[in-house]
Amino acid sequence: MSSEERELSKDLGLMAALTIGVGTMIGAGIFVLPATVAADAGPAAGIAFIVAGFIALFTALSISELGTAMPRAGGAYYYINDSLGPILGSIAGWGNWLGLVFATAFYMIGFGSYLTILFPVPDLFFLSSSQVGALIAAIIFIFINYYGTKETGQLQIVIVVILVGVLSIFSLVGLFHVEIENLKPIAPPELGGWAVVLPAAGLIFVTYLGFAEINTVAEELKDPHRNLPRAVIGSLLFVILLYAIVMFVLMGVTPHATVVEYGEQAVALVAQSLMGWPGLILLTIGGLLATASSANASILASSRICFAMGRDKIITDWLNQIHRKFLTPYRSIAVTGFLILLFIFIGDIALLAKAGSVLHLIVYGLLNIGLIVFRESRSTDYQPSFRVPFYPVVPILGALLSFGLIGFMAPIEILLSLAFVIFGILWYLFYARRHVEPLSLVGEAIVHAAREPVETVHAYKVVVPVANPETQGDLLRLAAASARTHYEVDTPEIIAVNVLEVPRQTSLEQKIIFEENRVERQRTLLQNARKAAEDLKVNIQTRAIVGRNAGKAILNVLKEEHADQVMLGWRGTRSRREHIFGSTLDPILKFAPCEVSLVHLKQSNPGKIVALAGPGPHAPVAARRAFELSKLSNTIPILLNVQRISDDRESDPEEAGRQAILRVARAAGLDTLSYKPVVLVTKNIRKTIMESLNNYDTICVGMSATSAVERILFGSLAEQIGKEAKGNVILVRGPFRLHRSIRQAIAERLMNR
Repeated sequence: MSSEERELSKDLGLMAALTIGVGTMIGAGIFVLPATVAADAGPAAGIAFIVAGFIALFTALSISELGTAMPRAGGAYYYINDSLGPILGSIAGWGNWLGLVFATAFYMIGFGSYLTILFPVPDLFFLSSSQVGALIAAIIFIFINYYGTKETGQLQIVIVVILVGVLSIFSLVGLFHVEIENLKPIAPPELGGWAVVLPAAGLIFVTYLGFAEINTVAEELKDPHRNLPRAVIGSLLFVILLYAIVMFVLMGVTPHATVVEYGEQAVALVAQSLMGWPGLILLTIGGLLATASSANASILASSRICFAMGRDKIITDWLNQIHRKFLTPYRSIAVTGFLILLFIFIGDIALLAKAGSVLHLIVYGLLNIGLIVFRESRSTDYQPSFRVPFYPVVPILGALLSFGLIGFMAPIEILLSLAFVIFGILWYLFYARRHVEPLSLVGEAIVHAAREPVETVHAYKVVVPVANPETQGDLLRLAAASARTHYEVDTPEIIAVNVLEVPRQTSLEQKIIFEENRVERQRTLLQNARKAAEDLKVNIQTRAIVGRNAGKAILNVLKEEHADQVMLGWRGTRSRREHIFGSTLDPILKFAPCEVSLVHLKQSNPGKIVALAGPGPHAPVAARRAFELSKLSNTIPILLNVQRISDDRESDPEEAGRQAILRVARAAGLDTLSYKPVVLVTKNIRKTIMESLNNYDTICVGMSATSAVERILFGSLAEQIGKEAKGNVILVRGPFRLHRSIRQAIAERLMNR
């Protein structure tokens, strides 16, 4: 791989993608809109939620096909721009972006409404207490996205689990209190009968926007060809079912007139009537989490859309500037945030919800047409792994239903949609047309180009993550020494890897284009690695990766390359932050399918080497590593065993130590001439080990048999050795064992999602 080629790390699994969709959809729609929908449709409000979801399902199928063919930042906008041209691309881009802005303002007002249940938020001038709470919350979320944080991804999963749990409790309790009379007549004639269902569906369509947001991170999905359609369709079907159950309970427990009277806090107040104050608090917290989750995901997605529009010159790429310190697209986040704050001043949640719905219905209608264009163009570059069933019926119905639903809205919403289409056309004619580049799918190579499949070879492979230019030369030298002892079948190979970590608020492709300084540093690191490999006379492959989590990215490389060993630099201890959030090492130590060597370098020459030949399962790996590295200093490694003084006169601790060393050496494949055994007998094993290790230049230690990383490395004898030993410290473990406990299996499954 040349230094200019870069891979985008596939860090997101199916569960992560599902939580993006579910977390965005379970928001203000179900917690804030029921009263508004009930005022229009009565008990048929639940039917309106199902109808809106059914209409969205056609687009979900279409966007799944497009996403498997072209997993690219920008999602729906990109597909429309590439298939229908920049005029409609301009309409789609602005619709997608401003639709999210309207929706986020709606989410934030919902958040503010629930906030007033828990805290006495005052009115301020012409702003209601809900608007005041919304403004405060919006400012906080804008700053969170502006500064960026790696931990928001895991937080999103926790929020989704809590939300599903809260709504499940509400539904289970409520099912026992449903009175069928409250649901009769299901479509009251005085409200307009069944004719009001479609207008109501248009109002709450904004609640189903989350499934399309999955496509904005499609470039980061593991196995997107399989996981993307599963996540898109699965999240939508799950939310439709959940909404249907919640609305059935809500309208069945309480007369619809009472639900209307409760207003924006209807779900929480109905929960109070069912479960008392615990129910009110539970659903209030759920409402806060739901609206916050949706708002945060929408702000995040908006920066991706800005990037895609700037990339295609529909708008200025000035908005895509990456912050040097926080590595986030701070300008697009700031502009988006300003618009959100501005729209919060409108204060009318129904108007904001309808605006968000109208703009996205336009985008979804165009997207379905775009799918037909891709299919009929028969482009050789368009090779989706998932194909819409019953083509072309599904995309045609998707387009007709999306555009048609707008026709059932009030005249003001219809005029808004027409005005917006005109705005998009004028924007293209007077601005974008002078800047737009010819359409091409060549850019897909940066995201969708498949790497050549890994050949099945028997060469011994050592993966070396490089990040520190001061130590990478020594690390590669140690890796080369370890690899040279494995010439059984083919020439050994070193794979140097560097990962640029990117906050969730920043598109991976955006990082490559706009972070030239860090990209250049990555290029230099890998160029130096190739030069070092030439001097060491070993084969080397370099991989430049851009991803969300360096540990997971490296773990993926180990699996793809069928690596035999990974050798990483280690500073000998763990920071306070890493104790809380974990470190890059954690996923590698837990799940690496090969040997792991953590190297804490204090001097370049391995010198005199010792391996602790204790009872742990990884002691043979430590012995073999000591033997391999001893070739650099032309020495014989020491295998050290420490025995406790025994009160039993018949026992011989020295003989027990020699037998222990012999077992370790045999397991490591060493003959008696490959090492020198040393046995120490003492009353205090830990103290003796620490004192004796200072006689050596390099210490190889097998990790503890315990499974928790915190006990393996940190707060253990290993950390004490790393801190206090004067020489180099190399911690090793064998491949992640195949016989896993139930807890380990669950942890590994979650890590791979």
